[in-house]
Amino acid sequence: MEIHTQTQPIAERERSHSGSRLWAAMVQSKSMYALALPGILYLILFKFVPLWGLLIAFKEYNPFQGFWGSRWIGFTNFSDLFSSEVFYLMLRNTFAINIFSIIFMFPLPILLALMLNEIRHEVFKRINQSIVYLPHFLSWVVVASMTFFMLSTDIGLINKLISGMGFGPVSFLSNPNLFWGLLTAQSMWKEVGWGTIIFLAAMAGVDPQQYEAAVIDGASRMKQIWHVTLPAIRPTIIILLILRLGHMADVGFEQILLMNNPLVNSVSQVFDTYAYTIGVLGGKISVGVTVGTFKGVVGLILVLLSNFIVKKLGQEGIY
Repeated sequence: MEIHTQTQPIAERERSHSGSRLWAAMVQSKSMYALALPGILYLILFKFVPLWGLLIAFKEYNPFQGFWGSRWIGFTNFSDLFSSEVFYLMLRNTFAINIFSIIFMFPLPILLALMLNEIRHEVFKRINQSIVYLPHFLSWVVVASMTFFMLSTDIGLINKLISGMGFGPVSFLSNPNLFWGLLTAQSMWKEVGWGTIIFLAAMAGVDPQQYEAAVIDGASRMKQIWHVTLPAIRPTIIILLILRLGHMADVGFEQILLMNNPLVNSVSQVFDTYAYTIGVLGGKISVGVTVGTFKGVVGLILVLLSNFIVKKLGQEGIY
């Protein structure tokens, strides 16, 4: 009993000193915390607070009865989703589009960043960076309109060139076999330049002495890229790839909605369009929330699994 009464004040003093040190560190770095405050508030208001809404997936939600008045039905919405005749079609289309994106689009920002990093004239380099960044700021409405202008069978510029060479028009926009490739090409044109920002920042942090040592050893420019630049940005590539795998169940809703038509519906039906059609247009809000919850769970599983595999391979993961 005496030992307890003696150690308890010591433990309290240690906690008090720990809290004082933490508060002193926060006061000392108050400018950094002030910069982080908008991001923290954004996460709290738009990421954590709406988590209560996930309970709608387990309810038969009725707007007139409200959130708490709606009947609790457990996993019925999930079983209905999994037993739906279009579930596996949506699963196939969603994963296929994302696999196309990972294979063909993910490496391109790395390659483009390597090319931009090799430009020695700073003004010319900045001009090129600005040019490749610009498509990112265009809305998908503009991108879809440009696609129709280029590829439609009646007024499309590409089909006019094909017709001028004596061939028949090609149905680029209504051919299901071309739809996934068309979406990937659109995303590549719009987002590849913007994706180079993180890789260029990682390359800027490479120690110049490593390049100097490689030159002394007789390494060519390509060997410097292979043995110095790429190993230096490997952690960044791995982290971005893991985060990208977390969006395997997520497809750009606006892009799909704008490019969709009845002729390609068999390859364009994804979870996002299904949630919009059934949840918003059909008024079944619980179904829409169920789809979003399923996507989130799949993304979480893929992030945890890929991070586990990366750590087992001896690389640094996201945690």
